[in-house]
Amino acid sequence: MDAPPPDGRPRPPLRLLPTGGAVQVNQPLPFGAGRNGRAAPSDLTETMGKVARGDKQAFSALYDALAPLVFGIVLKVVRDRAQSEEVAQEVMIDLWRQAARYRPDAGSVQTWAATIAHRRAVDRVRSAQAAADREHAQAAREHTTAFDEVAEQVETRLESEQVRRCLRGLTELQRQAVTLAYYQGLTYREVAEALRTPLPTIKTRMRDGLIRLRDCMGVTT
Repeated sequence: MDAPPPDGRPRPPLRLLPTGGAVQVNQPLPFGAGRNGRAAPSDLTETMGKVARGDKQAFSALYDALAPLVFGIVLKVVRDRAQSEEVAQEVMIDLWRQAARYRPDAGSVQTWAATIAHRRAVDRVRSAQAAADREHAQAAREHTTAFDEVAEQVETRLESEQVRRCLRGLTELQRQAVTLAYYQGLTYREVAEALRTPLPTIKTRMRDGLIRLRDCMGVTT
């Protein structure tokens, strides 16, 4: 079992409820519907107070009442259902951990949960976009770095017999990869996709191919 979080409260992913210092795993309830389709209670202030005191039954009721609302808000922002389910799960965990912070005079339980759900969803979208941007930038850097040392001296001679002869000295995969990169300007990842070859293999073959091509053409760095 995972170690408890710093606040000592059990982790409740979906329906993980505290029981005697441990946790009890119940069957997860699908996001998007309350228990047996019944409507959520309109006033959850008392329930939230019980959750803040570690009441597992209260958290079960809170989950049933708020899961559809939370999932709906997250799905509108994230749009991907699988990711939305993950984020909604994180929101329910937040509601369990932060229950003691809820203040009725600041708004209803539903409003508080909706605020947390929206913030979590926006964070997920931003995180995904940032990861995609980093991957694209890294691919561009790798592509540029790999060719910088030989590109200037080789570029003007790509059509020469010497280049064609040196290319024939490469393996088939090396030749295809180098040709795609030089003639079409593809990145490592794009070359890997075009040749249906794992990215690490393409990186290795490209590096070895460039070294062989450089040595064959007598290019100095």
